[in-house]
Amino acid sequence: MRTFASEINAGLDHALETDPSVLVFGLGVPDPKGVFGTTLGLQEKYGEKRVFDMPTAENAMTGIAIGAALGGFKPVLTHQRLDFALLSMDQLVNNAAKWHFMFGGQRSVPITIRMILGRGWGQGPTHSQNLQSWFAHIPGLKVVMPALASDAKGLLLSSIQDPNPVIFLEHRWLHNAQTDAPDTVEPIPLGKANQLRKGDAVTVVSVSYMTIEALHAVDVLKDQGIDCDLIDLRTVSPIDWEKIEMSVKKTGKLLVLDTGFQSNGIAGEIMARVTERCWSELKAAPARLTAPDYPESTSPALTKDYHIRAEHIAAQVGKMVGKEVSVEPILSKKGPFHDVPGNWFTGPF
Repeated sequence: MRTFASEINAGLDHALETDPSVLVFGLGVPDPKGVFGTTLGLQEKYGEKRVFDMPTAENAMTGIAIGAALGGFKPVLTHQRLDFALLSMDQLVNNAAKWHFMFGGQRSVPITIRMILGRGWGQGPTHSQNLQSWFAHIPGLKVVMPALASDAKGLLLSSIQDPNPVIFLEHRWLHNAQTDAPDTVEPIPLGKANQLRKGDAVTVVSVSYMTIEALHAVDVLKDQGIDCDLIDLRTVSPIDWEKIEMSVKKTGKLLVLDTGFQSNGIAGEIMARVTERCWSELKAAPARLTAPDYPESTSPALTKDYHIRAEHIAAQVGKMVGKEVSVEPILSKKGPFHDVPGNWFTGPF
């Protein structure tokens, strides 16, 4: 059985093997844990000139990646945490994202920047932030957020092949997710959402780890006679507006799920765009479930009710369709801990 982490590893392996211009580097890339196993064995196979570690200097390593990209390479830069990458925002926003525009399309910066994000294991307020809306707000940056192990490799390959910068965000709770889908090396086009479930009750739009919670919720709802459209965005810049709008025109109801904060986030943008374009088809006000507008605590006791889970999604859908729903099938399967995805997750990264 392949996992999300092994699919990322396989994608990097394929890119390095088939394209000599691909480089893979970043803090901890050749570490014995290999960034959740995503980079294990790559340095041994391709050598230290193509797969290598970097010092704890995020701004500098990002500048090196941009320079290498302008020099003909396709760097894949890994940051152990999104929060660390904030030190390189000037490089990303004022250099990488702008180069293609500023030079009339004559030059581009083909870099892929992997960042690990997400909650759990006492990560606390400065190591668990989901700031995808920051990057998605910048013209010139594509932002990819795979949810399924079966999508990880294909989306990564498309990111590496893209001629312009791509931010590739991996939720740390997903790396051990499994897939038995056919093992292929086909790129998945960026900007194309994936419809995972079909129904006519509510359109549920989700991203990254929220898609996993949504899958549990909509399957329980289906057993209670409520069938939902579930759309996994895959990318938050660009967004597959056509697929979302087609679904909303069918259901008339929209629920958006996001791992980020509520205000000024991806969920709010989707609600606004759908309201603008599908006003006459809406049967109820759009709704969103996100992280609250305050930092996540390190204490497990203080984060018990912080995160959106499948039972909250199911209850919100029931409210939107005016039906009583039971979340007991979800609660009965929950483990004793809310801040780790499973026994395999031992932290700290």
